[in-house]
Amino acid sequence: MNTLLRIDEVCESTIIRIGRIAAWVSILLIVVIIFDVVTRRFFVLGSTKLQELEWHIHAVLFMFCLGYGYVKNAHVRIDLVREKLSERKRLWIELIGCLFFLIPYSFIVIYHGIDWWNRSFQLNEVSASATGLPYRWIIKAILPIGFAVLLVSGVTTAIRKILQLFGPPEIREIVNQREKKQAVRLDEAEIPEERP
Repeated sequence: MNTLLRIDEVCESTIIRIGRIAAWVSILLIVVIIFDVVTRRFFVLGSTKLQELEWHIHAVLFMFCLGYGYVKNAHVRIDLVREKLSERKRLWIELIGCLFFLIPYSFIVIYHGIDWWNRSFQLNEVSASATGLPYRWIIKAILPIGFAVLLVSGVTTAIRKILQLFGPPEIREIVNQREKKQAVRLDEAEIPEERP
């Protein structure tokens, strides 16, 4: 169980580092959007390359932060049924979801994503627009890489749920404390009071 705990810690810290580094891409996205808007509005210079760069940066931001959001428990949940269940049943649902849905789905997307990227690389695919960005295969590589990050997030979450369900009390307590510390929850956020 201690080995699983160490694997969980290493995977989680890696995913968090990747997510935090990827989040900085949002600054680049803001700069590109502002530059595009200003040049279009004041200099009447439309650029297909800038527009394509915007959605490329969106893809990088989304794909690399997807696993981060899952590890931090910041993803969207439909809690109509789940909130009424006991903690143990919630752990089982999360474990089953990881083992039977998230992890296999990630493997499928990675497998087909690599093939999709490889075909694009072999053809040296470029934008469909004559003035678009070249090397379309670079952005297509982001899909399997992003899902690999999500896969590691699913594995670390599954390990955590196994430890919480079957681990000795001291390991369960360590995992529970770490999970509470890492979780991003709206109800725990400091929301300023409205002034009249």
